[in-house]
Amino acid sequence: MTSPSGPSESRDPSDPAGGPGRPGQWDSAGASGGPHGVPQAPPYADPPRPARGNGLAVAALVLGIAAVVLFWTVFGGIVLGLVAIVLGALGARRARTDGAPRRGMAVTGLVLGVLGLIAGGLILALGVSFLNSDSFKSYSDCVKHAHSSSDRRQCADDFSHRTGH
Repeated sequence: MTSPSGPSESRDPSDPAGGPGRPGQWDSAGASGGPHGVPQAPPYADPPRPARGNGLAVAALVLGIAAVVLFWTVFGGIVLGLVAIVLGALGARRARTDGAPRRGMAVTGLVLGVLGLIAGGLILALGVSFLNSDSFKSYSDCVKHAHSSSDRRQCADDFSHRTGH
């Protein structure tokens, strides 16, 4: 059988597209013959993109949980809370703009960071208020002037009576 393009090329009966050298078909070199014998790029789909993670969201959640658990310390509540807020905001923005996963995780880390920051700030404010109170200053003066352990114990007892504990 001869092909429509010329007598020198024979058509393979098992090839429904007409065999090598036909427009849009593969030849033995791996390229398809285009118009006027110019090779065309093979048709292919875009390769699947690897799934992108969102490490910022994971870090925000972990630090947010740590900030809530450790809110009673200055480092835990305030420092970890601030870092969780920043990472949560960055992770949520990455999820919104770049299509990265775990937006909910980033927002949860941000919210926990805010809660840890607020609680840590309250504990810090209460501590500073207590340390600046007149009762604590008189207790501190008493302990400074105490010469024995019984004098220091008496200072503690007086402080407890003044504060109602």
